[in-house]
Amino acid sequence: MGKKIVSSLGLFGIIFFIILYGSTEDWFGAPFRQKKESTPRSREEANQDPLYGKQILFGDLHVHTTFSPDAFAISLPMLNGEGAHPPKDACDFARYCSSLDFWSLNDHAEGMTSKQWQEEKDLIRQCNANAGDPSNPEMVSFLGWEWTQIGTDVKNHYGHRNVIFKDTAEDKVPTRPIGASGPAGEALVGPGFLQRTLLKIIAPGGNRQAYYDFSDFITERLDVPRCTKGVHVKDLPKDCTEWAATPSELFEKLKQWDIPSLVIPHGTTWGFYTPPGINYDKQLKGKDHDEGLQKLVEIYSGHGNSEEYRPWQEVSFDPDGKAVCNEPKQGFEPSCWRAGEIIRQRCLKTGETLEECEKRAEVARSNHAQAGISGFLTVPGATPDDWGNAGQCPDCFLPAFNYRPSNSVQYALAITNFDDPNHPRNFRLGFIGSSDSHTARAGNGYKEFWRKGLTEAAGPDKPNPFGLLEPAKNRKKAVPYSVPFQARGGIGGFEVVEAERQASFFLTAGLVAVHSKERNRDSIWDSLERREVYATSGDRILLWFHLINSGNSKERSGIPMGSELEFSKNPIFKVKALGAFKQKPGCPESSVTGIGNERLQRLCKGECYNPSSERKLITRIEVIRILPQTSPEEKVEKLIQDPWKTISCKPNQSGCEAEFQDPDYARLGRDALYYVRAIEEPSPAVNGGQLRCEYDDQGRCIKVKPCYGDYRTDPKDDCTANVEERAWSSPIYLTRPKGK
Repeated sequence: MGKKIVSSLGLFGIIFFIILYGSTEDWFGAPFRQKKESTPRSREEANQDPLYGKQILFGDLHVHTTFSPDAFAISLPMLNGEGAHPPKDACDFARYCSSLDFWSLNDHAEGMTSKQWQEEKDLIRQCNANAGDPSNPEMVSFLGWEWTQIGTDVKNHYGHRNVIFKDTAEDKVPTRPIGASGPAGEALVGPGFLQRTLLKIIAPGGNRQAYYDFSDFITERLDVPRCTKGVHVKDLPKDCTEWAATPSELFEKLKQWDIPSLVIPHGTTWGFYTPPGINYDKQLKGKDHDEGLQKLVEIYSGHGNSEEYRPWQEVSFDPDGKAVCNEPKQGFEPSCWRAGEIIRQRCLKTGETLEECEKRAEVARSNHAQAGISGFLTVPGATPDDWGNAGQCPDCFLPAFNYRPSNSVQYALAITNFDDPNHPRNFRLGFIGSSDSHTARAGNGYKEFWRKGLTEAAGPDKPNPFGLLEPAKNRKKAVPYSVPFQARGGIGGFEVVEAERQASFFLTAGLVAVHSKERNRDSIWDSLERREVYATSGDRILLWFHLINSGNSKERSGIPMGSELEFSKNPIFKVKALGAFKQKPGCPESSVTGIGNERLQRLCKGECYNPSSERKLITRIEVIRILPQTSPEEKVEKLIQDPWKTISCKPNQSGCEAEFQDPDYARLGRDALYYVRAIEEPSPAVNGGQLRCEYDDQGRCIKVKPCYGDYRTDPKDDCTANVEERAWSSPIYLTRPKGK
């Protein structure tokens, strides 16, 4: 795509770039509301199993408020936003709407000043103080930020990471957040008056204060000087903006702070901003991976699923590093290939020869491949029907938009770094889910409703003079030839990312679950540290997964998920899963008493986590086995066995339980990892059908019905379709004893 794209964005363009990928209270926050009375929530006794001696707690470790510039912009009237959602809203939503056991703040570090960071620290402390006895609180609130790195190509793209801190005391958290320098951060340049002028132009008549507030918000950030490079973090002044260009720089700065922290990659397959052709290999090199900090990965969020590997790519690269469009494979059609098909069809309709039209198709494929994430702009006037489901994973579970399979979690776990032949290196990651909510709505997947409030489907409620988010056919005339992508300044910078189809891929939240000895901060953090965690797609599925023939008498129930141990004999595993409780309408009385009906209506439309006594059924459990590479020549697609084994479950409110063995592990003589997916009976989910394709006899998507974020889809239409909600255990990692 090239650095010139980023330079074209400018300040306002980059804010909108981030937007589209993903009152009496002012726009920057409000005094923390004191709880009216103690409102203890009912606990699910079934979350505890006497055999395992731990309870399952549910949380969300990825929550944005309008302290994030993109979240602030989404809240503006021009995108039909509902106004500010400061950190206080996140605390109330997590406690009274979604009834979480724990959660964290993760606003974009690139958009926060040290003053805003201080406000977040104070808010989190107040949220914890209102949760009762710290040894057994109603809810634990963690503090963190998002490091939002976006590269211009596969070589310098590392992606997004959440940074979470164990403690909240002033001397146990950093003085200022650390942003990602490079494309996203470096584009935040330009005088404040320019934003104000632009906002005056585009603001609807008579409703400009929100835009002025937004301009002041950005200007305040721009006015803070950069921290001096090369200075120890503890020697820097408080009021400067700190940056890290690579994961290794981020890790180094966190180590200088010397406080308990975790770094969690997320959205790894999300092609909205991730360059096509990328793979996870460089993330395992040198200091760009730190085993002590990077112990978890977000496998699922409101931006989709990043679990599954597929042996296809949008593009490959020639010896000179030039992107080349790949042919369709295994049901996947690269968007660059579809670009050629669109141009060929248009060309033939003009009466040109087949030979000429094929030449134009080749040019179109090349132009699209060279344009990276902006490839859709090389085919003027192309509609969602023209693109169909090109670029998408057709057989994945709720995949992220424009899927990048070689940046998936399965791929990451299958690769090995052989830079040091004596010490091959692998990822050892636990799995979590979270929301990536940009409306301060932590854990919002408890009920599948209110698409416009619980997902990031944003857009104007009527056509606008600048054509923002307008259909491509209304902006450009369809022509029978492709045009090379050229970055443009000003308003053109809004258009470098594909937004029309993306809106169909915004989902409600995933969750992280921990197996915790106690219900408090220390115990939850210990579970995260030892990877005894699992992810869900939003339902509160209960899941246990153990190695039961380890011979470790201290673990009476076996070795739990997330563990790593040397093992030489054939392993025997035990898995148990219970479906989530079906939900009753409305909110429990404790929530109403806590903050009242009016606030519940604003935050969660009067619908809270409100479990019945009936559970959804677990229909099957799938076991995935991955054999990490033993040489660089091994093909990853042969090492990822998904599913390796499927266990059918009889309908039972008591769940599903089974034991299984790998009879080949000892014979294979190599490392292996195992994890399970517990899958529920089908149930409706917001955007569950994603593009809602209509297929021809050859299985080609010939017509789509996107679920737009703007006026083209009724805001009351939640675009629900049945899906099989699921939970993913963290893997159990088995390594061969050294010398054997």
